[in-house]
Formats: sequence, C-alpha cells, structure tokens
Amino acid sequence: MSKTDDIAFAFDDEAVLLVGHGSRRERSNEQVRELAAALESRLGIPVDAAFLELAEPAIDEAFETLAALASEVTVVHCSLFAASHVKNDVPLAVEQARATHGIEINNGAHLGIHPAILDLLEDRAAAVERRLGVDRDEDDVAVVLCARGSSDPDANGDVHKLARLLYEGREFSRVEASFVGVTEPTLEESLHGLSKHRPDAVVVLPYMLGDGVLTQRVRDWTDEFDADYPYVEAVAGDPLGTDSRLLDVFADRWQEARSNSVEMSCDTCKYKVDLEGYEEDRGGARAMLRALAHQESHADREDVDDEPHSHDAPGKHVAVCTNRTCSGMGSSAVLERLRQAARDSEHCDARITRSSCLGRCGDGPMVAVYPDGIWYGDVDETDADRIVSDHLDRDRIVSDLVDQTL
Repeated sequence: MSKTDDIAFAFDDEAVLLVGHGSRRERSNEQVRELAAALESRLGIPVDAAFLELAEPAIDEAFETLAALASEVTVVHCSLFAASHVKNDVPLAVEQARATHGIEINNGAHLGIHPAILDLLEDRAAAVERRLGVDRDEDDVAVVLCARGSSDPDANGDVHKLARLLYEGREFSRVEASFVGVTEPTLEESLHGLSKHRPDAVVVLPYMLGDGVLTQRVRDWTDEFDADYPYVEAVAGDPLGTDSRLLDVFADRWQEARSNSVEMSCDTCKYKVDLEGYEEDRGGARAMLRALAHQESHADREDVDDEPHSHDAPGKHVAVCTNRTCSGMGSSAVLERLRQAARDSEHCDARITRSSCLGRCGDGPMVAVYPDGIWYGDVDETDADRIVSDHLDRDRIVSDLVDQTL
C-alpha cells in the first residue's frame, strides 16, 4: 500500500500489519487493502496489508517493508476465527520476522465474536429481508449463518456461538450455523433441513470477509435451493466486506495486542488440551519448526530399508543447566526428578542430561528440550512431572513455564 508524500513517519513510530488469507479473486484481496487504508486513517499510523497465500505481498515481504518505517509492528488479523492460520502460520512468520529484523512485534487475536460484527450481520440480514419483502415481526424468517468450516473444533464452535447470539433478542424463527465444507452441517444440509419447517423466507449470511470463491459458492447453493423449493424464498446476503464497523473490531484487537492483553480460548484449543478425536493434532510455531526439522532429517532415509532410522535414538534431548547459578536454585533436584519421571513413564522417549551454562543466569533453573527448541525457565522439582507427562510424553507444551522458543 502506497504512503502519501506529505506524511513522514519516524523510525521509532509504530506500524500495523493487517494479515488476510488471500484469494484467487483479486477483488477479495483488494478489499483487504481497502480495509488497511481505512484503518491507517483511523489510527494515524502506517498500516500495510499482507496475505498468507494466493496474493501478494507475503507476510515476510511486508515485514521487510515495515521494518524500515517502524521499530514496533502490531499484527492485526483478518481471520474471523482462531484456527490453524492464527495458531500456526502467523506465529511462525512473526518469530521469523523478529529474528530477521530485530523489531518488536505484537501478535494480535483474530476478529472473533464482537458486538460490532453482530450489528453488521443483523444489517446484512435486514437487507435480504427488504429484497424478499418480508418482515421478521410478521413472517417466519429463518437465518443460516454459513462459515468456511475448519478442522479446528474451537473455531467451529465459535460459529455456533455467533449464530446463537444473532438469534437472541431478535424475531427470527431460528438461526442455524452451517459450513461450506470440512465439517458439518454443510449449507446444503442446513437448507434442506429448514425446508421441513416451511418458513416464509430463508436468509443465508455468508460469514466471510471478502467477496471470494467461497462467497460465490454460498450464493450458488442458495439459488439452487430456492429453485428446488418454490414454497420457500431463499436469498444469500453479502459478506462482511469493507464495512466501517470492522474498523472498530480491528482497533480493539490492535489495542489488545500492543497492551499485552490478547486472550485466546486456550481451554478449548486442540493444540493445548486433549479433545476427543483430536489427540494427535499438534500446532503452534513450535510444532511447525519440529515438523520441518523432522522432514529434513529423514528426507533421504524414507526409502532405504536397511538404513537405521534416527528414531532408534531418543526422540528428544533434554538439557538441564547445572552451572553454579542454576545449581544453587535447585537444578540438580530438577534433573533427578525429570529422570525419575521419565523412567516411570511408559511413553517417554528422551535422553535427559546435564548442561553447562545456557546463558540465562538468574532465570533458572533452565530446562531445554530439543529438537523442539523450547526452553523452560524457573523450573522447580514439582514442574518436572508436567514437563515429562505433557511435553515429553504427548508433545504438549507447558506454556506457563516457557522462557523462550528457538
């Protein structure tokens, strides 16, 4: 996004990176850029747009541009819910940018559920009602809120919550959540189910930011349903687009990130707790780095039957700093407790050894887990069981102990 010539930003100013998904439809990408320009006017600081895929610039390219303008960059997400892009891809890009450019980067939360979005959705529904000539106070009007669909149950659950909040206090006969794909119920299933209730009208709200491929798919499916069921009128509304109310949400997420008050729904995050059916899912920048290291180390071994697989060696190496400072803080007891917990475990595949100084004197005892690159700080004897049972046994990071990730 170009900056006007009459605005000069000092190096120590703050900037914002608005991250969108990216679409094969350039109009959808342009909407993200329009939002970035509007947010720049709202906040009075540089705001650039970047994309995860399918459009340019990529996130790393945008960071390179902003690093020349500002010493602090806040990432604001266009993602509607917190799924793998928010939890995995963007955090990894942020870590890489921190290491490359040496600037302060605040990573914000997804758009999520916000009063301004509910207000916007109600207006989108009202616009469809006017097109259909129906009045929810007098007619039976049903609403289907259709989102993209995710492999993350936490994100899908938020779609249902948003649908329920849209129903509360309004005169819709029902508001149902549905999805384009990945999970159920699909939009087609929801529409056919609603036909049994014979409403006067069905309002389909595509819960997408831009007017992209998926939005058009929602319109097509709605038109097919409308043609198949002549006794029910059905029309799809517009996506969120570039409505100014989105700027209220972006501004709130920006303020949360720069004040270190970002809140994520960790209690229902499949990457942090064991959810039925998702026990093997791993996420976060840590898991992606680990996967990359694993892929690289075994790329030339997969088709060689007589080549010893490196998993014959311990899967993880745990180093416990026993230098003078950490030893005085109890690291020897932590080392022995880790070894005992590992021996007691049926699943732990790790070698636990002493280490010389890890360079974090005063923050210890320090425990480093490789190849994951996770360093735990201020570890005491009682924490050792958690490191073994959660991290070494199940690849679940013990987040409250993390000192740094490499």
